[in-house]
Amino acid sequence: MLAQLMRKSASWMVLWDDRLLEIARKEGHVSPKTAEDSGYVHISNAQISRRCSKLADHGLLRRLPNGVYTITQKGEAYLEGELNADKLTEENGNGDTAEA
Repeated sequence: MLAQLMRKSASWMVLWDDRLLEIARKEGHVSPKTAEDSGYVHISNAQISRRCSKLADHGLLRRLPNGVYTITQKGEAYLEGELNADKLTEENGNGDTAEA
C-alpha cells in the first residue's frame, strides 16, 4: 500500500497555491497564461499573479522575467511532503535564504 502524501501548508497559503506549484513542476514554469490554459486553476489572472508572487516571496517559486515563475527545490520538497511551508519566511523571491 502506498503511503498517503501529506503536504504541510502554511497559514498564508490557499488551495490554489498547490495547483500553481504542480503546474510549475509539470510544465517547467507557471504564469497566468499557463495556469489558465491548464484548466486546473479557476481564479483570475490577477489572483494567479498575486499567488505566484507570494509563493516566490517564500522561496517555493523563482521569479523570471515577464511574470513567469519556475519551481524551486523548496517548492519540490513541499510538493513531496518533505517541507513544512509554515516554517518558511519571506525572502527575496529568488529562493536564496534559508528556512526560519
